[in-house]
Amino acid sequence: MVRVRVSEYLEVMSSTDTPPNRPHAGAVGVGIIGLGFMGRTHLAAYAANSRASVRALCDPAAAATASGGNLINPGSEGVAQMLATLPREHTVAALLARADVELVSICTPTDSHVDLVRAAIAAGKHVLVEKPVALDAKEIRALDREAKAAGVLVMPAHCMRFWPAWAWMAQAVQTKRYGRPLRASFRRLGARPTWSQEFYLDITRSGGAIIDLHIHDADFVRFAFGEPATVTARGDRMHVHARYSYADGLEIEAEGGWMDDPKFAFMMVATIECERGIIDFRIGRDPELCVLEEGVERPIATGIDYPLGAGYEHEIDALLQSVLESSTEAPVTLREAAATQELLDREIALLQSG
Repeated sequence: MVRVRVSEYLEVMSSTDTPPNRPHAGAVGVGIIGLGFMGRTHLAAYAANSRASVRALCDPAAAATASGGNLINPGSEGVAQMLATLPREHTVAALLARADVELVSICTPTDSHVDLVRAAIAAGKHVLVEKPVALDAKEIRALDREAKAAGVLVMPAHCMRFWPAWAWMAQAVQTKRYGRPLRASFRRLGARPTWSQEFYLDITRSGGAIIDLHIHDADFVRFAFGEPATVTARGDRMHVHARYSYADGLEIEAEGGWMDDPKFAFMMVATIECERGIIDFRIGRDPELCVLEEGVERPIATGIDYPLGAGYEHEIDALLQSVLESSTEAPVTLREAAATQELLDREIALLQSG
């Protein structure tokens, strides 16, 4: 599969001199559960953040692999060095029992999330759990109640809310920088996974592409535009076309799915037409984000108009800050994750009835 290069992300994630974690005093002690593609992505992001100190790793799988994912592999000599030298716990229980671990990242398959999050909450740990938290919104809301009762933060890793260009787009929509949004479209397509197929292609475990891939746009739509009044959907769990309608006339289309050809290059496109301008994002283009305003196309510059980096490192930094500030709410809540899952459930019901 051709993977898209995210230049600023690679400066941190693929550098051969990624530091083996140099935190400041009082940094949050971190443990990582699951060391596949996303576990290694989290590891690299924590290592680059002085608010964190990675204390231990645990991989419940028999053999971890760095393969998989739509973005280029985060493996680097720095990450490999940490994988080889950081303490390894052979069981999740042993990692959760460590007094020096305050926050755990859970980067395991979806069908293991609820039990692992519940165990971490019971151990008094803060949690960053990869999306989707679960395929059942009721289970997500139950975890929210348990986290509140335990006084810990549990944050779903909805990374597009933190992807710098997308955070810029959300703010432009929410502040009506270019007037009221009139219509929008999102396309997120990737090759059908050739890795971990026993998980990804089993919809009872992964939920299919509508949950694994399309969830990013469904969640971003809710985050940037609010809850849609009506929803329509066609296709199937592996490739969905959804349409969200709002009381003020706003119409949003979102296509998400897996393509059969393994050489299909990952596509992530967003176009938002407002009263006074069109916001346009295309991953891999230079620049990735532009605004067409009064007939003039203006580039929105990485590192100038919005920060460098990728959503993974920014979501992790936001959670670390919340932990250090003893916040009572995570930057993204389990209630938000449950609401996004409920939106996807509405789409799935339409697909099954159609």
